[in-house]
Order: sequence, then structure tokens, then C-alpha cells
Amino acid sequence: MKIKILIVGVLSAFILAACTNTSKQENQDTNLKQTNINMEQKTINLTKAEFLTKVANYEQSPDKWEYLGDKPCLIDFYADWCGPCKMVAPILEELAAEYEGEIYIYKVDTEAEQELAGAFGIRSIPSILFCPMGEQPQMAQGALPKDGFKQAIDEVLLKKN
Repeated sequence: MKIKILIVGVLSAFILAACTNTSKQENQDTNLKQTNINMEQKTINLTKAEFLTKVANYEQSPDKWEYLGDKPCLIDFYADWCGPCKMVAPILEELAAEYEGEIYIYKVDTEAEQELAGAFGIRSIPSILFCPMGEQPQMAQGALPKDGFKQAIDEVLLKKN
């Protein structure tokens, strides 16, 4: 009888240890996946404060557009609940990788940055602001296909014809 209790106790300890190790491994796998996702993300989320220093300080110069970046940018005004925005997001990630070093691709969450969205008159999303160097920005509304984004980037931002 004592041997059976001992065997049951030992087996129980192994089962608990196996469950604990599996749980730890799953947590490590989840953390690794999250790290890889963050490393792969090429678009840059902007707050209002970052927008004012990286894109344009519209508070300081409300009557004059002056782009502050060192290379052209595209700004995606989006919301997490927006279906078309979710369709555009992976396209923008691909484009950020393809055009790395040539342009910035920024994202502004209109729910979190309502004042910033209001300053640019964002009434529908996604709205995409194209900011070329030394020129006025151009706004596009709605989800564009990847080819449409590439054409706009090449023609408006990079002046490739």
C-alpha cells in the first residue's frame, strides 16, 4: 500500500512539473512572438507631441505648413475598430519595409489623438496624409490598394515618374 501511495505521489509530481514547464514554455513562446512582431513593425506610431516635433508644429505656425522631417512621410490616420484601416495596416507595414530609408510611414490613432485628428479635419478613416519635402501635403481618404500607395509614394513623395 505504501508503495502505491509513493508511486502515485511521484507520478503526480511529474505531471505537475510537466504542466508547469509547458506553461513556462508557452509564456516564453508568446513573449518571443511579441518581440518578433515589435521588431518587424516598420511603421511609427505618433502622439500629438511627437507629431509637433517630427512632422509639423501647426500650433506654432498655424498659417504656414512647414514639414520638419528629413525625408518625406506618409501619415495614416486610423482607428483600431475601423475595418478598412485593418486592411490597410499590413500594406503599410510592407511598404515601410520596401521604402525603408527613403520615407517614413507614420500612424496616428484618431481615438487616442482626437485633437490632432481634429486639427487636420479628419472626418473619415482611413485618411492618408502625404507629406513631400518642401511642398504642401496632400490628403487621400479611404483604403487604397498597395499599387495605389506605391504610385502615390513614387509620384508625390519621391518624385519618380
